[in-house]
Amino acid sequence: MSGRRTSLELSSADASSVAGGGGGLVSPMERVERLASENAVVVFSISSCCMCHVVKSLFCSLGVNPTVYELDEEHGGKEMERVIRKLVGGQPVPAVFIGGKLIGGLDRVMASHINGTLVPLLKEAGALWL
Repeated sequence: MSGRRTSLELSSADASSVAGGGGGLVSPMERVERLASENAVVVFSISSCCMCHVVKSLFCSLGVNPTVYELDEEHGGKEMERVIRKLVGGQPVPAVFIGGKLIGGLDRVMASHINGTLVPLLKEAGALWL
């Protein structure tokens, strides 16, 4: 599988986004929002999750190279997993964002694929050119 794996280590953008007065870094919610909006297709995943593997395989088979954040392998991943759980209202991974918008988990992605709306979403986000 050729999805681009990334690190959640604090970037210079995180370090420069220090909250006023308290000196704290950006919240997990802000990190999820920022990371989800930085690339056309973003998958928040857990490395041992079979549903995550299926959704990443689907994107790769369509010619899409998603940006993948493996929450179980990254600093701050547990906090981000809690935030994603609240956003999706249940199972936190896989959590798929296309064009910065939350699509949902494997069930929503597969439903979109089957009903023919996934490819247009990917084209609109700039993840597919054909």
